[in-house]
Amino acid sequence: MTRGNQRELARQKNAKKLSEHGKGKKNEDGLSSAARKQRDAEIMQQKQKKASEKPDGKVK
Repeated sequence: MTRGNQRELARQKNAKKLSEHGKGKKNEDGLSSAARKQRDAEIMQQKQKKASEKPDGKVK
């Protein structure tokens, strides 16, 4: 019986460790949500500008 309890405790400990590990990745850059939105908007504008400048690769 003790062995089963140890396995269950180990599973719980591992699950907690994995969930905490996943939480830290979200805010890795240290930016606030407003700053992140602004940064992402600038990146998207650059991508759209680059895509609009690119000639169509379609051959007729």
